[in-house]
Amino acid sequence: MREGGILAEGTQRPSRMRVYNIRRPMKKLSILAIVVLLGSLLAFADKKDEPQGASEVKFQVVKADNGKPVRNASVILHPVTKQGWQSKKGFELKTDSEGNTQLAVPYGKVRVQVIAPGFQTYGEDFVLTEPTREIVIKLERPKDQYTIYK
Repeated sequence: MREGGILAEGTQRPSRMRVYNIRRPMKKLSILAIVVLLGSLLAFADKKDEPQGASEVKFQVVKADNGKPVRNASVILHPVTKQGWQSKKGFELKTDSEGNTQLAVPYGKVRVQVIAPGFQTYGEDFVLTEPTREIVIKLERPKDQYTIYK
């Protein structure tokens, strides 16, 4: 039927017979291995620039007008690169009934956003260099919008 991988002259291939090329799967595997290798190298290269260690950061979210705690506020943390770009990875925390939450955050610059219903969104960048840090965030009520129609 087959001679050297080629159908003999005058013969037809049976309808169920498939010819597999072993090079095609090997080529896909080698490309996949190269992509995985490059991805892991880039991930480790990115980690070299990050400072070692972590800071235990305690947040207290309070109302600016009377100092009472804001419960269930979202505290969102994003690492910031040396170029000032916000990283895609990050954390989201919720405050307890006393307006407190805490997390161990790697040393370096971090962008903090606080969102709570009925308050203005808060945002600020902090540089974490010490082992513990307490941050008090005072949320304000929304201000009136400016308009020329009043």
